[in-house]
Amino acid sequence: MFPNVVTTDLFINGDVRPAENGRVYDLYNPARPTELVGHAASASQADMESAVQAAHAAFPAWSALSHGERADKLRAVAAALTADEDDVAARSQLFTREHGKILRETQLELSRLGDRFLLSAGYGERLAKDEEIAGPPFDTLISRQARGVAALVVPWNWPLSILGAKLPQALIAGNTVVVKPSNSSALVPMLTLQIIAKLLPPGVVNVVTGKASEIGDALVGHPLVRQVNFTGSISVGRHVMQVAAENITPVTLELGGNDPALVLEDAELNDEAFMRMYLGTFASTGQICMALKRLYVHESRYDEVVDGMLAACNRAVVGDGLLPETTMGPVNNAGQLKIVTDMIDQARAKGADVRECGETPDDELYNGGGYFQKPTLVLDADPALDVVCDEQFGPVLPIMKFSSDDEAIRMANDSIFGLCSSVWSQDAERAVAVSKRLEAGYTYLNNHGPMGQDSRAPFGGFKQSGVGRNLGYDGVLAFTEAHAVSGPPEFLL
Repeated sequence: MFPNVVTTDLFINGDVRPAENGRVYDLYNPARPTELVGHAASASQADMESAVQAAHAAFPAWSALSHGERADKLRAVAAALTADEDDVAARSQLFTREHGKILRETQLELSRLGDRFLLSAGYGERLAKDEEIAGPPFDTLISRQARGVAALVVPWNWPLSILGAKLPQALIAGNTVVVKPSNSSALVPMLTLQIIAKLLPPGVVNVVTGKASEIGDALVGHPLVRQVNFTGSISVGRHVMQVAAENITPVTLELGGNDPALVLEDAELNDEAFMRMYLGTFASTGQICMALKRLYVHESRYDEVVDGMLAACNRAVVGDGLLPETTMGPVNNAGQLKIVTDMIDQARAKGADVRECGETPDDELYNGGGYFQKPTLVLDADPALDVVCDEQFGPVLPIMKFSSDDEAIRMANDSIFGLCSSVWSQDAERAVAVSKRLEAGYTYLNNHGPMGQDSRAPFGGFKQSGVGRNLGYDGVLAFTEAHAVSGPPEFLL
């Protein structure tokens, strides 16, 4: 077990070290905002410089290893991440205290990180094979070459899952990395990354925590950084892209979404379907980039869907994420809670039918200043409401009617976002046809969100939901450059 108040340092060049001048910042429990959970090191620009230099120095030796050698090291990391059951349990509880999400979700996130290391290790053999183009006019070999130092910027909502979509992919390709976790969730990511980094040569994985306003530009704008992979908001992603452009640094940006779900008139609607719909919306208190955020229902099934979703939402138990009976914890921070409650207040003020659902067994806790919000449905929502137009990133869902597939597709695509979507239908051919007309990087059929996600497939968005892809083999290739070698016919092949 960890102490009641945890302190984490930086990890640079194989060493745990405090930030310059010993600076730290405090993290509090979102369920009890006066409860101090820990202190995280607050790095300076000099600390960031040390991390980048360490990664740069480690790159030649790491990239010179064979893909098979790197794959073996990733498999060793995967085994180590869950080898100590007591440590995993302790990190899960600490994760819930610093983040707010329920214990079952933190346990799931910690246990699945190793799976993504194994998946990336499996790409090593494929990555090692050159593409061959026989002459005439030339024999040509095309290989994939590591870029160098990769900057990985991770958000607070699912930091370890999202880390698993960047870190092992960068490593198997031969890159070294500097990871910058979010301020709002830094303790367990740092402790987990130390397990990983200690199994690799010094400098291959470096981790720096602190205020993005102080060290963010020093990382993404560093001339030795050859790849930036960022997950977060559109506004910050736009800034990252501008800073990286100074050095013509390639960027991968995953910037969230306002994901639509289309329930067609032939959808199978039963308790299991409504539970998938509910979890796709409200898992992790709705704080998932790929969550269902706009629900469009054929008018003939609208009442049925509303009744089913109300029943599912009313079974929610909102409270302390460490309690086994809790199914929804608090929103992570005060700023995000205000975004959500402002949307709900606007919908009410404009006359929308707003339904707050669920139980709060500990009303003293729920009303005691924690960042709580019950799962909320906005019925027959006006498309002009903020809750429809903008990403909520919290436990509120607008539900709207449509009368035809064309109308549903038009409404779904009427957004600056284009991350994920879902189609609910018993007709596979029709569902696929509809999905191919949606402006989204990923479409789930009869499911939505992490529980329907295939990590072997590329993940990313259209429009302002981002640039490039994570996960799958495409996610590995994003950390490489193509290198072509040509010679006379029959010289190479």
